[in-house]
Amino acid sequence: MRHANIVILTDETEFARLLTACWQGERQMPAITVLGSDLWNKQEAPAHDLVVIGPLREGRLTGILRSLDSGAAVILCAQGDLRELAELRAGYPRLVHVPLREDWAQTLLLVAGESLRRAEATKLLRQAERSAAESANYATLGRYMLEMKHSVNNALTGVLGNAELLLFEPGQLSAQSLEQIKTIHSMALRLHEIMQRFSSLASEMREAEKASQAETEAASPDAVSRR
Repeated sequence: MRHANIVILTDETEFARLLTACWQGERQMPAITVLGSDLWNKQEAPAHDLVVIGPLREGRLTGILRSLDSGAAVILCAQGDLRELAELRAGYPRLVHVPLREDWAQTLLLVAGESLRRAEATKLLRQAERSAAESANYATLGRYMLEMKHSVNNALTGVLGNAELLLFEPGQLSAQSLEQIKTIHSMALRLHEIMQRFSSLASEMREAEKASQAETEAASPDAVSRR
């Protein structure tokens, strides 16, 4: 797992000191930023993968939770009745409560590790989804180009043919027009070469698809049983 960034939000110095000391004893210590409720500002908050909220001044918790994204990974380590905690979880699905009792620090470290792993997995999943969507867009563009290949080739044939007819009688053209026709002819040839590459690519894709289909059929349970 990559190096994690954790923000500890608390107005109790001892809570932050003890929790930081516990993390320092871990094999992979995260980057920790400690902030009090007076210093918390979402717009200026450091990048974080997890927010740990410890004891705060009276009336500060609700405002801080509202400033966080509803999908943010948050661990609340504070006293609270069951009804209040249920209401908080309803508004913040990823909020995890760790009661303030004798073993709260070790429990919090275990919960934090799991929260960070889930956050990392979610981030990787989103990256994979973006990559898949990008690949799908490229595939759509490729299919469109292959479908339009015939029409483009027909248009290029007309351009090349007319350009060559004009070049057969250069004396009827001014020097400037002759250079322009030569440029048109040269660019059309380049486009023709590109379209030929698309044709080769289409053939390779069809062969690869056939090979993949053959491998899939050979590995199917029916094919194996016939052997």
